[in-house]
Order: sequence, then C-alpha cells, then structure tokens
Amino acid sequence: MNIENLNQEIIAFFQTIEKYYGSKTEITQGLFSEFDDLDANLTAWNLSEFDLVRSAYRNNGGKFMLEGKGTYYEISGERIISFKKDGRNKFEFIEQYGERVFRITKIKFHYNY
Repeated sequence: MNIENLNQEIIAFFQTIEKYYGSKTEITQGLFSEFDDLDANLTAWNLSEFDLVRSAYRNNGGKFMLEGKGTYYEISGERIISFKKDGRNKFEFIEQYGERVFRITKIKFHYNY
C-alpha cells in the first residue's frame, strides 16, 4: 500500500470513530522485532478494555489518541507503516520505532449496529 492510500485509510477510520463512542473497546498491543515474521510467542503483549468516550488527533507530537475512563492510548501518526481492517469492527495498526522495533495495536469495538 502506498503512503497516500495508507494515510487516507487512517484518516477515514478516525473520521468515523465517533460511531464507536460508548462501545466497549479492546486494545491489544504487542512489541516485536521481525516485521515479516510476527511470531505471537515472541511478542510482548498487553490488553486494555474500556468504554470509548473520545478520540482526537494531537498535533503536538502527531499522535492519534483514544480515551476511556482511566485509559488513555496513543498511536504515532508519523510511525504507522501498516493499517488494516481485520474484520467487523476490528482494526490493526503497526508502528515502526526503530530498525527492528515495531508495535502492533489491535483494536476491537463491541459495536451493536
């Protein structure tokens, strides 16, 4: 996917994210070192669950943010190298932080419509 299409898909996602406000949201985050060979067993994982109350783009630092009660999560807009829809109300971002340092963020919305 070229960078222009990637950026347009990310923008479209965040322009329509308001429909998920109030929905239970699961964020699974993993750190890994081999982009072409993501091995779940070699990845350090974290899971957060919250009801999404707002989202925004933070210009200072270029971050997309998701917020719920007691939860604040950011994705670096400048570091996203992959974005895809993994199924109904499921999305995946991959950011690159170093030559061999990647973060995968999987977002699942429990959306009733």
